[in-house]
Amino acid sequence: MTPVSPTGLLLIDKPEGPTSMDVCRAVRRRLVAAGAPRRVKVGHAGTLDPLATGLLVVLVGKATRLSDRYMAGEKRYLADVDLSRTSATDDREGPVRAVDVPSPPALDAVRALLPRFVGTILQVPPAFSAIKVEGRRAYRLARKDRAPTLAPRPVVIHAIDVVAYAWPLLRLGVRCGKGVYIRSLARDLGAALGVGGMLQALRRTRVGPFELERATPLDALPPLLTGHDLLTIDPDGHARAAGG
Repeated sequence: MTPVSPTGLLLIDKPEGPTSMDVCRAVRRRLVAAGAPRRVKVGHAGTLDPLATGLLVVLVGKATRLSDRYMAGEKRYLADVDLSRTSATDDREGPVRAVDVPSPPALDAVRALLPRFVGTILQVPPAFSAIKVEGRRAYRLARKDRAPTLAPRPVVIHAIDVVAYAWPLLRLGVRCGKGVYIRSLARDLGAALGVGGMLQALRRTRVGPFELERATPLDALPPLLTGHDLLTIDPDGHARAAGG
């Protein structure tokens, strides 16, 4: 008898290090070990870079069809920006260059600039990104010292708030729509202030209706996953615990 593919979603608290697809592969291994088909579909609703931590919505089986729906929802992040350095990747994965800043900007100057980045804005993606340029990923070209010139794209940022500031680190709370690169925001904010600007750390706390508080750390997943471990999805796209 052919095993039945489970359907549903998992809310995972991704650690720093693995890619989003690494997390999906870890989920697939556990599903298959519990009896799911070897080719059970596993995807996610919005990539987190290896540096980033926090909420990753992992979709299983027929739920993978809802990826675009959940990706279109609002995202929330806590972002730590280093204003004393820049980076070729726009984050601390480097290469990193220190910037001479004789007079660090005051908190009021930082807050005064933030409205410039709120609303529908044009944002240039990082050179080291998965954007395709003539059929090739931008990061692959950049690794060969052929970083492409990427065109700015319209994105929506709903709000940016200063959570903490102790030079050179600035912590921001960001609410935004699909396709926003927080690395680009860090880079562009620093440039507008006339200082450095790169992402030091990033944690996603919300994706659409899903909150980080409901997520399971990746290393806390059981070795076997079945349909009973997944959140089920009703016809309106709302998720609930299996049997709930």
